[in-house]
Amino acid sequence: MPDVGAGRSPREVKVQRSDERFLTRGDGTATRHSFSYGVHYEPTNIGFGQLIAINEETVEPGQGYEHHHHADVEIVTWVLEGSLLHEDTAGHRGVITPGVAQRLSAGDGVQHSERNASKSKPLRFIQMMLRSDNTGEPSYEQVEVPSGTGELVPTVSVLQHRARLLLARLDAGQMIHVPASACSYVHVAVGTVSAAEHLLWAGDALRLAGAGAYDLSATAASGGEPAEVLIWQMQR
Repeated sequence: MPDVGAGRSPREVKVQRSDERFLTRGDGTATRHSFSYGVHYEPTNIGFGQLIAINEETVEPGQGYEHHHHADVEIVTWVLEGSLLHEDTAGHRGVITPGVAQRLSAGDGVQHSERNASKSKPLRFIQMMLRSDNTGEPSYEQVEVPSGTGELVPTVSVLQHRARLLLARLDAGQMIHVPASACSYVHVAVGTVSAAEHLLWAGDALRLAGAGAYDLSATAASGGEPAEVLIWQMQR
Protein backbone atom coordinates (compact mmCIF):
# COMPACT_ATOMS: atom_id res chain seq x y z
CA MET A 1 0.00 0.00 0.00
CA PRO A 2 1.17 3.59 -0.56
CA ASP A 3 2.86 5.29 2.40
CA VAL A 4 0.82 8.10 3.94
CA GLY A 5 2.28 10.67 6.31
CA ALA A 6 0.29 13.11 8.39
CA GLY A 7 -1.04 15.91 6.18
CA ARG A 8 0.64 14.54 3.07
CA SER A 9 -0.52 12.85 -0.13
CA PRO A 10 0.03 9.09 -0.53
CA ARG A 11 3.61 8.22 -1.49
CA GLU A 12 4.04 5.81 -4.40
CA VAL A 13 7.27 4.32 -5.75
CA LYS A 14 6.92 1.66 -8.43
CA VAL A 15 9.36 0.09 -10.89
CA GLN A 16 8.10 -1.38 -14.16
CA ARG A 17 10.55 -3.61 -16.03
CA SER A 18 10.75 -3.60 -19.81
CA ASP A 19 9.59 -7.20 -20.20
CA GLU A 20 6.53 -6.52 -18.01
CA ARG A 21 5.03 -4.23 -20.65
CA PHE A 22 2.30 -5.42 -23.03
CA LEU A 23 3.42 -6.35 -26.57
CA THR A 24 1.43 -5.74 -29.76
CA ARG A 25 2.64 -6.93 -33.16
CA GLY A 26 1.29 -5.61 -36.47
CA ASP A 27 2.24 -5.57 -40.13
CA GLY A 28 5.85 -4.38 -39.91
CA THR A 29 5.38 -2.93 -36.42
CA ALA A 30 5.91 -3.96 -32.81
CA THR A 31 4.84 -1.95 -29.76
CA ARG A 32 5.61 -2.21 -26.06
CA HIS A 33 2.89 -0.55 -23.93
CA SER A 34 3.61 0.71 -20.42
CA PHE A 35 -0.10 1.23 -19.66
CA SER A 36 -3.39 -0.40 -20.68
CA TYR A 37 -3.80 0.24 -24.39
CA GLY A 38 -6.05 -1.17 -27.12
CA VAL A 39 -6.76 -4.84 -26.51
CA HIS A 40 -4.42 -4.84 -23.49
CA TYR A 41 -6.48 -3.87 -20.47
CA GLU A 42 -5.35 -3.93 -16.87
CA PRO A 43 -7.68 -1.99 -14.53
CA THR A 44 -4.86 -1.17 -12.11
CA ASN A 45 -2.62 0.22 -14.88
CA ILE A 46 -4.60 2.75 -16.90
CA GLY A 47 -2.37 5.76 -16.30
CA PHE A 48 -0.15 7.75 -13.96
CA GLY A 49 -0.72 11.43 -13.30
CA GLN A 50 -1.95 12.81 -16.62
CA LEU A 51 -0.09 10.11 -18.56
CA ILE A 52 -2.26 7.48 -20.25
CA ALA A 53 0.21 5.94 -22.75
CA ILE A 54 3.92 5.31 -23.12
CA ASN A 55 4.34 3.27 -26.30
CA GLU A 56 7.76 2.20 -27.58
CA GLU A 57 7.46 1.51 -31.29
CA THR A 58 9.65 -0.44 -33.70
CA VAL A 59 8.75 0.05 -37.37
CA GLU A 60 10.32 -1.77 -40.31
CA PRO A 61 11.54 0.19 -43.37
CA GLY A 62 8.67 1.63 -45.40
CA GLN A 63 6.06 0.50 -42.87
CA GLY A 64 3.96 2.37 -40.33
CA TYR A 65 0.49 3.46 -39.30
CA GLU A 66 -2.03 4.90 -41.75
CA HIS A 67 -4.42 7.70 -40.79
CA HIS A 68 -6.14 7.08 -37.45
CA HIS A 69 -8.18 9.31 -35.15
CA HIS A 70 -7.30 11.02 -31.85
CA ALA A 71 -9.19 13.55 -29.73
CA ASP A 72 -8.80 15.05 -26.24
CA VAL A 73 -5.19 13.93 -25.94
CA GLU A 74 -1.71 15.46 -26.01
CA ILE A 75 0.73 13.34 -28.04
CA VAL A 76 4.49 13.75 -27.61
CA THR A 77 6.89 11.77 -29.80
CA TRP A 78 10.63 11.16 -29.33
CA VAL A 79 12.65 9.28 -31.96
CA LEU A 80 15.41 6.96 -30.75
CA GLU A 81 16.64 5.68 -34.12
CA GLY A 82 15.78 6.44 -37.75
CA SER A 83 13.32 8.99 -39.13
CA LEU A 84 9.57 9.30 -38.65
CA LEU A 85 7.26 10.88 -41.25
CA HIS A 86 4.21 12.51 -39.66
CA GLU A 87 1.17 13.84 -41.57
CA ASP A 88 -2.22 14.91 -40.20
CA THR A 89 -5.55 16.24 -41.41
CA ALA A 90 -4.87 19.67 -39.83
CA GLY A 91 -2.20 20.23 -42.50
CA HIS A 92 0.89 19.46 -40.44
CA ARG A 93 3.69 17.44 -41.99
CA GLY A 94 7.21 16.79 -40.82
CA VAL A 95 10.06 14.32 -40.52
CA ILE A 96 11.23 13.74 -36.96
CA THR A 97 14.74 12.47 -36.22
CA PRO A 98 16.65 11.92 -32.95
CA GLY A 99 17.02 15.20 -31.08
CA VAL A 100 13.60 16.58 -32.07
CA ALA A 101 10.55 16.39 -29.79
CA GLN A 102 7.15 16.60 -31.49
CA ARG A 103 3.94 17.66 -29.77
CA LEU A 104 0.47 17.20 -31.28
CA SER A 105 -2.50 18.50 -29.30
CA ALA A 106 -5.41 16.61 -30.84
CA GLY A 107 -8.04 19.03 -29.56
CA ASP A 108 -11.56 18.29 -30.79
CA GLY A 109 -10.24 15.70 -33.23
CA VAL A 110 -7.54 15.00 -35.79
CA GLN A 111 -6.37 12.09 -37.92
CA HIS A 112 -2.68 11.46 -38.42
CA SER A 113 -0.36 8.92 -39.99
CA GLU A 114 3.11 7.86 -38.84
CA ARG A 115 5.48 6.00 -41.11
CA ASN A 116 9.11 5.03 -41.31
CA ALA A 117 10.51 7.65 -43.69
CA SER A 118 13.31 5.28 -44.77
CA LYS A 119 13.01 2.37 -47.19
CA SER A 120 16.14 0.70 -45.80
CA LYS A 121 16.66 1.60 -42.13
CA PRO A 122 14.60 0.68 -39.06
CA LEU A 123 12.71 3.20 -36.95
CA ARG A 124 12.34 3.22 -33.18
CA PHE A 125 10.43 5.88 -31.30
CA ILE A 126 8.62 6.51 -28.03
CA GLN A 127 5.13 8.00 -28.18
CA MET A 128 3.62 9.44 -25.01
CA MET A 129 0.01 10.50 -24.49
CA LEU A 130 -1.61 12.63 -21.79
CA ARG A 131 -5.20 13.55 -21.05
CA SER A 132 -5.82 16.92 -22.68
CA ASP A 133 -7.74 20.05 -21.73
CA ASN A 134 -7.67 21.37 -25.31
CA THR A 135 -11.22 21.31 -26.65
CA GLY A 136 -10.49 23.53 -29.64
CA GLU A 137 -8.52 23.12 -32.86
CA PRO A 138 -5.48 20.82 -33.00
CA SER A 139 -2.05 22.38 -32.55
CA TYR A 140 1.43 21.16 -33.42
CA GLU A 141 5.06 21.93 -32.71
CA GLN A 142 8.52 20.44 -33.18
CA VAL A 143 11.25 21.38 -30.73
CA GLU A 144 14.96 20.81 -31.34
CA VAL A 145 16.55 19.65 -28.11
CA PRO A 146 20.14 20.80 -27.48
CA SER A 147 22.78 18.10 -27.47
CA GLY A 148 25.24 17.54 -24.66
CA THR A 149 25.36 15.51 -21.46
CA GLY A 150 25.14 16.14 -17.76
CA GLU A 151 22.11 18.41 -17.81
CA LEU A 152 18.34 18.18 -17.34
CA VAL A 153 16.93 19.73 -20.53
CA PRO A 154 13.31 20.92 -20.93
CA THR A 155 11.68 19.75 -24.17
CA VAL A 156 7.92 20.40 -24.29
CA SER A 157 5.25 21.50 -21.82
CA VAL A 158 1.54 20.68 -22.04
CA LEU A 159 -1.66 21.24 -20.06
CA GLN A 160 -0.84 24.91 -19.38
CA HIS A 161 2.57 23.81 -18.09
CA ARG A 162 1.13 21.39 -15.51
CA ALA A 163 3.14 18.65 -17.23
CA ARG A 164 6.58 18.99 -18.77
CA LEU A 165 8.95 16.55 -20.40
CA LEU A 166 12.61 16.73 -19.40
CA LEU A 167 15.50 14.94 -21.11
CA ALA A 168 18.61 13.72 -19.33
CA ARG A 169 21.66 12.59 -21.31
CA LEU A 170 24.36 11.26 -19.00
CA ASP A 171 27.77 9.71 -19.49
CA ALA A 172 28.64 6.85 -17.15
CA GLY A 173 29.32 8.29 -13.71
CA GLN A 174 27.47 11.56 -14.26
CA MET A 175 24.69 12.49 -11.84
CA ILE A 176 21.96 15.14 -11.84
CA HIS A 177 19.41 16.23 -9.26
CA VAL A 178 15.75 16.05 -10.33
CA PRO A 179 13.51 18.54 -8.50
CA ALA A 180 10.38 17.47 -6.68
CA SER A 181 6.99 17.36 -8.39
CA ALA A 182 3.66 15.81 -7.44
CA CYS A 183 4.27 12.99 -9.94
CA SER A 184 7.50 12.06 -11.69
CA TYR A 185 7.69 9.36 -14.38
CA VAL A 186 11.17 8.18 -15.42
CA HIS A 187 11.55 6.16 -18.64
CA VAL A 188 15.01 4.88 -19.58
CA ALA A 189 15.39 5.05 -23.36
CA VAL A 190 19.08 4.12 -23.60
CA GLY A 191 21.67 2.83 -21.15
CA THR A 192 21.46 2.07 -17.44
CA VAL A 193 20.74 4.50 -14.62
CA SER A 194 20.16 4.68 -10.90
CA ALA A 195 17.07 6.77 -10.10
CA ALA A 196 15.98 7.34 -6.51
CA GLU A 197 18.29 4.40 -5.64
CA HIS A 198 16.60 2.02 -8.11
CA LEU A 199 18.71 0.45 -10.88
CA LEU A 200 16.92 0.82 -14.24
CA TRP A 201 17.85 -0.62 -17.63
CA ALA A 202 16.72 0.47 -21.11
CA GLY A 203 12.95 0.08 -21.34
CA ASP A 204 12.44 0.19 -17.57
CA ALA A 205 10.39 2.90 -15.88
CA LEU A 206 10.03 4.36 -12.38
CA ARG A 207 6.84 6.00 -11.12
CA LEU A 208 7.16 8.41 -8.19
CA ALA A 209 4.28 10.20 -6.47
CA GLY A 210 4.75 12.39 -3.43
CA ALA A 211 8.34 11.20 -3.20
CA GLY A 212 10.16 14.56 -3.36
CA ALA A 213 13.37 15.32 -5.23
CA TYR A 214 15.78 12.55 -6.21
CA ASP A 215 19.15 11.86 -7.81
CA LEU A 216 19.60 10.31 -11.26
CA SER A 217 22.97 8.90 -12.32
CA ALA A 218 24.26 6.85 -15.25
CA THR A 219 26.01 3.62 -14.36
CA ALA A 220 28.54 1.44 -16.19
CA ALA A 221 26.29 -1.62 -15.91
CA SER A 222 25.49 -1.63 -19.64
CA GLY A 223 29.10 -1.34 -20.75
CA GLY A 224 29.49 2.35 -20.09
CA GLU A 225 27.31 3.63 -22.94
CA PRO A 226 25.73 7.07 -22.40
CA ALA A 227 22.24 7.03 -20.93
CA GLU A 228 19.19 8.85 -22.31
CA VAL A 229 16.25 9.27 -19.96
CA LEU A 230 12.80 10.82 -20.48
CA ILE A 231 11.27 12.34 -17.35
CA TRP A 232 7.71 13.61 -17.04
CA GLN A 233 7.20 16.07 -14.17
CA MET A 234 3.46 16.48 -13.48
CA GLN A 235 1.24 18.40 -11.09
CA ARG A 236 -2.00 16.91 -9.83
